[in-house]
Amino acid sequence: MTAGNLTRRDFSALAGTLAGVFGAVGTAVGATPEASPGEEITHSSAAIRQEVYFSASETRVYQALTVTEQFDKIVQLSAAMNSGMKKMLGASPTTIDAQPGGAFSLFGGYVTGRFLELVRDTRIVQAWRAGSWDAGQYSIATYVLEPQGGGTKLVFEHKGFPDEAAAHLAEGWHINYWNPLTKFLI
Repeated sequence: MTAGNLTRRDFSALAGTLAGVFGAVGTAVGATPEASPGEEITHSSAAIRQEVYFSASETRVYQALTVTEQFDKIVQLSAAMNSGMKKMLGASPTTIDAQPGGAFSLFGGYVTGRFLELVRDTRIVQAWRAGSWDAGQYSIATYVLEPQGGGTKLVFEHKGFPDEAAAHLAEGWHINYWNPLTKFLI
C-alpha cells in the first residue's frame, strides 16, 4: 500500500494504529491518556520583556553583568541597596562565576541562580530566583546584547516567575539593574 493508494478503510486503520503508538508513547512518558493537549498547555503565565539602550559597547555591558567586581558596583547603586530594603537583603558579598553552570549571588544573597548559557558580548541566560520565592522555584532571565548606533540595545526577557510577582519584578529590573547599570557605564 502506498500513500497514493490509501482507501478510507486503510486510512482509518493507519490512523488507529498511529493513535495507539502515540498514545503508548505519551503514556510511557507520564502523560495521562484522558488529557487532551489543550489541557496540558497553558498560555497564561506572566512574562516580562524590556528593551534598554546603553551608550556603551556590548563588551562593557556584558562584563558589567558577568564580572563580580563590576556588578557589585551596580548593586551599590541600586534602589534596593539604597532603601529600607537593604536590611532584608542580607550581607553576603556579590559573587559571579561566569561560566555555564556557574553560580551567582547578588544583592546580599537575595538574588541567586546559575548561568545556563553565556555567549560573550551577545547573550546571557540565567536560572534566576529571588529569596522570597518557594524553595527550588527558578525563573529564566535572558539578556540579548545588540549593537545599536554607538552603544548597545539590551533585549531582556524574564519568564517562569510567580505571576503575582510580575509588577514588582518589572519595576525592579529598572530600578535595581538598568538605572544603576546606566550610571555605572557613564
